[in-house]
Amino acid sequence: MIPVTVSFFTKRSKTKQQGIRNAFYYSGSIIIIFTLLGLLITLVFGPAALNKLATNWIANLVFFILFLVFGISFLGAFEIALPSSWTNKASEKSGTGSFWGIFFMALTLVLVSFSCTGPIIGNLLVLASQGSFAGPLVGMFGFSLAMALPFALFAMFPGWLNSLGKAGGWLNAVKVTLGFLELALALKFLSNADLVKGWRLLDREVYLALWIAIFTLLGFYLLGKLKFHHDDELPKNDFGVPYLSVKRLFFAIATFSFVVYMVPGMWGAPLNGISAFLPPYGTQDFLPVSSSASSAHTKLWSGWPGKIC
Repeated sequence: MIPVTVSFFTKRSKTKQQGIRNAFYYSGSIIIIFTLLGLLITLVFGPAALNKLATNWIANLVFFILFLVFGISFLGAFEIALPSSWTNKASEKSGTGSFWGIFFMALTLVLVSFSCTGPIIGNLLVLASQGSFAGPLVGMFGFSLAMALPFALFAMFPGWLNSLGKAGGWLNAVKVTLGFLELALALKFLSNADLVKGWRLLDREVYLALWIAIFTLLGFYLLGKLKFHHDDELPKNDFGVPYLSVKRLFFAIATFSFVVYMVPGMWGAPLNGISAFLPPYGTQDFLPVSSSASSAHTKLWSGWPGKIC
């Protein structure tokens, strides 16, 4: 999308300065659209209502389902798209001149890319809504700035397009990886509802077991052992043999290291690094031996060699 859009601006504009100006109009329009959405969410719900949602078990169940659906979508089961009539109407307006034509071009981009950005935006609003009044506003501004910045930079420096990574299977790998992360984060909201209602469905070790399974599967996916609907085959070397890139290998190492880190938590290890995401320690069924019993056990074993001798 970046090369096509930037090429459109450079060919449409009479001078380089005009092309850069139009690209900034386009980038600014993206920021305005997303930031206004964040502002609308803030004004409609307000900080008090948003903070109450964070502790409401029904809202947490809704958030769990939302994350679950988005995660499954990222894994390739289906795509979330807005009505095509919205896109068509925005595209018709983009043909007009001046700033408003560029604005509707940006709106068309937002609508067309909703299947990719929707899950991220939805989760961002859910997480930001649990903070202050300005949470959704700041969150959407940051998201839109990161999305719009490449269009402005590549319009200013068109030569950079030659070094731009080509679209391909790696983009779907990023999407699937985000899908696994969505599934893992979804459990946090289910855990919140579980704690409020006292269902004891997601005790600490059950929660950890699910996270271990999710991130283990992610590790095997990064190694190319799992394939989803839109995945390409691994690239082949000079001998025609599929090979794993060094980048994917390091991501797989990091993922499996995280899994190994979580395993002791099944038997009561505190796991301070991720304790904020885990259910309370009191829900743990598999607890380590108490300190008193442990000391007595140590004394018993220390006396055995003498008795044997």
